[in-house]
Amino acid sequence: MRYPTVALILLSWTVGVEAQNRKQPELFKVPEIRSSWDDLTEGLKTKDDWRKRRAMLKRRYLQLLQDQHKPKKPPLDLRVHEEVIVENVYRRKLISYCVEAGERAHAYLGIPLERDGLAPAIVALHGTYKHGKQRVAGLIDNPDKAYLDHLCRRGYVVIAPEHFVSGHRIPEKGPYETGAFYKKHPKWTAVGKFTYEHSIAIDVLQNLEEVDDDRIGALGHSLGGHGTFFLAAYDDRIKASACNCGASFFRHNPRVEAWSRDHWYVYFKPIRDGLLKGEMPPIDFHEIIALIAPRAFLDLSGLNDGYGPTQRQRLLMLMKIMQVYELEDASKNFGFYVHGRGHSVAHESRQLIYGFMDSHLKPPSATRTRLVSPSSQ
Repeated sequence: MRYPTVALILLSWTVGVEAQNRKQPELFKVPEIRSSWDDLTEGLKTKDDWRKRRAMLKRRYLQLLQDQHKPKKPPLDLRVHEEVIVENVYRRKLISYCVEAGERAHAYLGIPLERDGLAPAIVALHGTYKHGKQRVAGLIDNPDKAYLDHLCRRGYVVIAPEHFVSGHRIPEKGPYETGAFYKKHPKWTAVGKFTYEHSIAIDVLQNLEEVDDDRIGALGHSLGGHGTFFLAAYDDRIKASACNCGASFFRHNPRVEAWSRDHWYVYFKPIRDGLLKGEMPPIDFHEIIALIAPRAFLDLSGLNDGYGPTQRQRLLMLMKIMQVYELEDASKNFGFYVHGRGHSVAHESRQLIYGFMDSHLKPPSATRTRLVSPSSQ
């Protein structure tokens, strides 16, 4: 019997649907991946469950920072110290602003000359380098880390703030020495200090007439990498963030005491006694990063960056964070990239970071693909 073509298509479609609806036998059982990072979502079933846990974790995070000991925020008193036009593409300014009574932070600010309405903006954080903001501006050292220059050319307004123990504020005992800071603020933490200051950098951006307040992101490498997720977890105004080679965490870290060393740069001084007794803080980095959800976050890391077994734990940690994004119905806002290039910001990493920012901070038209028009074939 011969079937008309339409009937054959309908029959084929019907058989296909029936095959899809029929329960297929499981030939191989996939084992569930279990790890010590599972405590992030243990017992959670709904978004409301997560939101309640999130509130608890946010309190623990602020306690880790010792945020209650931050000083009163002063008026910005924004000043411009120098201004140049870079290759007729963007205006770069050296600015300063108040971060606490008697203390000013310096930063480079880049503003594209050609803009179509309000522009998205980025807080670009530097790593452990004496003149970090100059490197981010592309003035010295490694051009791979010249984020301000790269991003201004892509249409972003960019602020590159100095870390509080670098640049214009290098302590008397040398860059990244935190002794004087802890003498002035014995109950605060260095992470609390730089996170608070980077939050003030967002204030600077929001005071600019060129910036769209609802499209502000953050990114950084190394010290600037974990500084990025510390900031995004702290300040909900960051809508998209990317951490590149952002160091290790507390657990599964044979050098965990380095987060509270007794010399040079001391991240979290109050937790030292507990760490030396083998006691972990009440919050770890997977829980801090999860505070960013449902806002966009991208993590990039090298498996051969530092101690290998610890870095491999990062994959398990990130897979668990993905579950939080799934609870928030925001899985498209989370991603990670793992490579073998060590502690670097290689070409492909930069392209991923900048593309991620474009996807989350620019309108859909900026990243939309197009077919070739018939007339050009």
